[in-house]
Amino acid sequence: MHIIIREYLKKDWSRICEIHDLARLDELRSAYLDSAFLPLKIAVKNEDLFKYKILVAERNSEVVGFITYSEEEIAWLYVDPANYRNGIGKALVKAVVGSQDRIFSIEVLKGNNTALDFYRSVGFSVTGMASGLMPGNEEYDVTVHELNNTKNS
Repeated sequence: MHIIIREYLKKDWSRICEIHDLARLDELRSAYLDSAFLPLKIAVKNEDLFKYKILVAERNSEVVGFITYSEEEIAWLYVDPANYRNGIGKALVKAVVGSQDRIFSIEVLKGNNTALDFYRSVGFSVTGMASGLMPGNEEYDVTVHELNNTKNS
């Protein structure tokens, strides 16, 4: 399977909405926060998606995942659930972290052990825990694992 990582284009919008909405539900279910779900069309404003750099992963000319990041943080990483465990998330993280000589942080919801295991497998380590209001949906209290990449590949 050949994965192409490229910059986000406006034509990708509807597809990243689909991917986010499916994968975000999985993420929230793992943390027992199903009721906190907001579709990307709403979350985009609440969480200021476009302040981040965005890369998408394509396979067979279809967008199958995306990652957003800043100089020091990976903010969003979502893969179409039909494409889980096919190396897409790893390719997206490598495209960001592997090309940079700096430390990136990420937060993973407590209970989302699948994501926690994934980030550990790509070189991140838990540095702490934090609790507060869910960014973009402040009606919900959350606890997150804080992680940093320990050494870039």
